[in-house]
Amino acid sequence: MAHHGNLFIVSGPSGAGKSVLAACLLKQVPGLRFSISYTTRPPRGSEKNGVEYYFVDRAQFEALRRSGELLEWAEVYGNYYGTSRRLVDEILSEGDDVLLDVDVQGAQTIRQGRSEAIGIFIMPPSFQVLRRRLESRRLDKDYIIEQRLQIAFNEIKQYKNYDFLIINEELGKSIEELRSIVVSSRCRMSRRAEPARSIVATFGGLDAEDP
Repeated sequence: MAHHGNLFIVSGPSGAGKSVLAACLLKQVPGLRFSISYTTRPPRGSEKNGVEYYFVDRAQFEALRRSGELLEWAEVYGNYYGTSRRLVDEILSEGDDVLLDVDVQGAQTIRQGRSEAIGIFIMPPSFQVLRRRLESRRLDKDYIIEQRLQIAFNEIKQYKNYDFLIINEELGKSIEELRSIVVSSRCRMSRRAEPARSIVATFGGLDAEDP
């Protein structure tokens, strides 16, 4: 009963908590794998190549883009980010689900070409909370934080274009909501049709009479 995995896209404004939620979910749900993106930005803090991102230079990234290797790509704050088409397709063909953590622009690009993708928007409880989260991370200079907030102002309006919405106010509750979305999506009729037919066949098929 081989099956093709689900493609989940988690996106939302910077600072909404996408990465934390994704990391927690991956520890809890078997058969769910993270697609590591390429980026030209330098590592932050304890980030390692091949774990959070594949860190490449601009020439390498341009070569990936020209070769059609990227499912989506975007330039954000002067750095390139992109999703490996090959890696995503390999995981899906093996029957595992794929979790993508991309920005709103990247999510839109992917869903245009992969209509079956399941979009999950992560929303902060308020603008003020988002500002506090960005400032408390101490990862960016003040002007970068202001840029992120301005972009968030536009991104937040896109939530209606997604299948699910999580308002990330309390981490534990948000993780459980995200886990529920992933697990329940595996039980959709469209996902279970093939194994269901195989099971019905053991009963003699749909036209079989009662024993």
